[in-house]
Amino acid sequence: MKKAVLITGACINTGVAIVEKFAAEGWNVVFTGRSPEKVQAAEKAYKEKFPHVDIWGYAIDSLIDERTVDEEAVGKLFADLDTKGFFAETLVLNAADQGLEMAIFENPLTDFMRVININMVWNYCLCEQAAKRMKEQGGGNIVFVNSNTAYRAIPNRIAYSASKGGQLGMMRALALDLGKYNIRVNAVLPGMIRTDRWEKNPDFYKDVPSRFTPLGDVADGADVADAVWYFAAHARNTTGAELTVDGGNTIQLYPIIP
Repeated sequence: MKKAVLITGACINTGVAIVEKFAAEGWNVVFTGRSPEKVQAAEKAYKEKFPHVDIWGYAIDSLIDERTVDEEAVGKLFADLDTKGFFAETLVLNAADQGLEMAIFENPLTDFMRVININMVWNYCLCEQAAKRMKEQGGGNIVFVNSNTAYRAIPNRIAYSASKGGQLGMMRALALDLGKYNIRVNAVLPGMIRTDRWEKNPDFYKDVPSRFTPLGDVADGADVADAVWYFAAHARNTTGAELTVDGGNTIQLYPIIP
């Protein structure tokens, strides 16, 4: 079996940085995205940039509807990797529903259910399939790309914050239950990340409070990728841990805005 890293949500932004970090380090990469067209384009670009490693993209949707996770699609993904002879030694759970503009009294319950199902239930389904194979192969590791909003709430993001808090509880429980199989489970907690949303809305992001960090800057995708890489490649005796990458935002009571 060829060892690989499996990275979800890897056609744009932070997911791209994580793919490029692992590929640059010589890892074979399997990645997912929701749009077949975007997955195909990303796979082509990755293969051209990193011809020395194997890179495979899969278009997969997490839900059948807001109430139902597509468990069958996850099973087919891992079965296809088995057929190709790839073993996902590392699983990076980067994909997420951002749950933007979700206001109590206004949004239907299914909006809340969608975010919880994608960010928690679907990720659990991926963990179950990946860990089954890690157990058979003698170990592996799982890295959640979480958020500092697991601890610090922001307006109109109730479902997102709840899902990230629950995800950390799931991470710790998985670390406990899977440790005996030499499977490590950890989480990276970014704050604001300089993504394409930043580039498209410069006037908004130049004044948003969360950009005023103790370090004076916010993270790039590469900063998050480095933290994921640490857990995957270096943290041999670390499990159930959190690494915050937010310029120090979490330590301050309120941002110091000039």
